[in-house]
Amino acid sequence: MERREALRLLATGLALQLAPRNLFATLREARLVLGTQLGLRTLDSHQNAAVTAIAELIIPGTETPGATDVGVTQFIDLILTEWYSDEERDCFLKGLADVDSRTQLLFAKQFVDCSPRQGAEVLAELGEQMTEEAEAVRDHGTPYRGSLPKPEKNFYYMIRSLTLTGYYTSEEGAIKELGFEVVPNHYDSCADNQEAKKEQ
Repeated sequence: MERREALRLLATGLALQLAPRNLFATLREARLVLGTQLGLRTLDSHQNAAVTAIAELIIPGTETPGATDVGVTQFIDLILTEWYSDEERDCFLKGLADVDSRTQLLFAKQFVDCSPRQGAEVLAELGEQMTEEAEAVRDHGTPYRGSLPKPEKNFYYMIRSLTLTGYYTSEEGAIKELGFEVVPNHYDSCADNQEAKKEQ
């Protein structure tokens, strides 16, 4: 499988719908890419900290690993760098900056300095806005307010999708959380006639 195709599948969440063998081939490919990276390529240190904090609020660590534990931030940086178009990348980074603007307005601090409760409050607000936009597109075909982007261009939609995809396509997320079991899917429908005779 081509690396770019693997990234496309991971970015859109399609990897979870693949057959087990193909799924884990895709995972190995993406994780190998992550393993060869020497640091971040799109996110700067502040953006990385903000993405880490948001991802950890979306999937916090409990008795099972959280988003941070399985390298979701590195996964997001990889997708931003290798797969997202310039427009999508700009939309994501502008949305990330907007999160800081919201927390400055509400709490006079940047998102990374907010308490978990404050961070969750901001994410809940973003989630409500995302739902409004999705419903507007579903009901009317286009947003009912000109200032609203399509849901797929909504920052919270983007980061939540990337966080969930990055988490549940990791070994920890797929196996420990989803209980995903790899079942061999190789089957020879036409056995060699000579082999069959030997067994008789």
